[in-house]
Amino acid sequence: MQFIEVPEGKKVYFASDNHLGAPTMEHSYPREKKFVAWLDEIKTDAAAIFLLGDMFDFWMEYKTVVPKGFTRTLGKLAEIADSGIPIYYFVGNHDLWMNGYFEEELGIPVFHSPQQFTFNDTSFFIGHGDGLGPGDKGYKRMKKVFTNPFSKWLFRWLHPDLGVRLAQYLSVKNKLISGDDDAQFLGEDNEWLVQYAKRKLEKDHYDYFVFGHRHLPLDITLSEKSKYINTGDWISYYTYGVFDGEKMNLKEYTILK
Repeated sequence: MQFIEVPEGKKVYFASDNHLGAPTMEHSYPREKKFVAWLDEIKTDAAAIFLLGDMFDFWMEYKTVVPKGFTRTLGKLAEIADSGIPIYYFVGNHDLWMNGYFEEELGIPVFHSPQQFTFNDTSFFIGHGDGLGPGDKGYKRMKKVFTNPFSKWLFRWLHPDLGVRLAQYLSVKNKLISGDDDAQFLGEDNEWLVQYAKRKLEKDHYDYFVFGHRHLPLDITLSEKSKYINTGDWISYYTYGVFDGEKMNLKEYTILK
């Protein structure tokens, strides 16, 4: 359990699922500019920033190469981290293959599994959300292949121009990989992350479960003292979560929309 103090007047921000680079770099450029504008705005009162995965539609770190592009986003994150505001990154199903670049170049810790945080007196369980809960068996099998060390070793033997192009094609075309379910609310009984959170509550209490992955802004009451929040995406909704030291809310970023 990690503790972060949120001073009066400061906030903790959460965002996920930008999928920069999809369907092409040119098409995602306006969304990137909007995201960078949001980062520039929230840095004035941020106690911490949590990025909950799939910021890129594909991200692969070779030994000496990372994907081309995203300069404005990476530069803004570096600026914010250098100013002393902590940023935390949770890998998603589109950026599974992170391996030190964010930590070494940006000073941003990267998590490959959900983590527990406490902000002041409020407990959080935070992650991207892919592969959690019942169901989603096809993706879970695929994830085991993607995260297998031998699979990653084989992929790195592809020239980056070929490897990145192939991965980008699969990322856009294959719903099994993308986790895309047409972004429709399935009802609490069929939302896997809701069911996952309810099962976690049977053993431990958390005030908030915060995930991405579903591309839907959701605020669901799990019990009298616990909520499930999904941060939505920066493709259709431009939504984000904000914790003001006492309560967590979903908001929409409308500037430059």
